[in-house]
Amino acid sequence: MLTLPPSVRIYLSAESVDLRKSIDGLSALVRTQSHDVYSGALYVFRGRRADRVKILVWDRGGFVVYYKRLEQGRF
Repeated sequence: MLTLPPSVRIYLSAESVDLRKSIDGLSALVRTQSHDVYSGALYVFRGRRADRVKILVWDRGGFVVYYKRLEQGRF
């Protein structure tokens, strides 16, 4: 479980993303939308089938990627 302060911004990708992308690929997508990937905001990317999600965040000197795959259902 992630506990976040109310000041953290969360950005959701409007389109599905190829989740084979690594940190560099996901951060490039963030930059194309003119966002600062180092701001500490959470960037959420959904896979094509909507059963997987990746969250990219900058945390104290490094990137963190959270990955979740649902066994049943969709996001």
